[in-house]
Amino acid sequence: MSDEELREKLLELRSELMRLRAMSERGTLGKESGVIKGVRRDIARILTILRERRTGA
Repeated sequence: MSDEELREKLLELRSELMRLRAMSERGTLGKESGVIKGVRRDIARILTILRERRTGA
């Protein structure tokens, strides 16, 4: 994926995380509570890839 595609995916994941957190606060998340952890990890992966590409590591 290109940097631009990764940034778009990052925006999507961040909005998804906000939606999931709101559902969690309302108590409507139910059995999908582990999804938040997965989304957070995906965000971290994308940020790591973008940082590595920027520094040339």
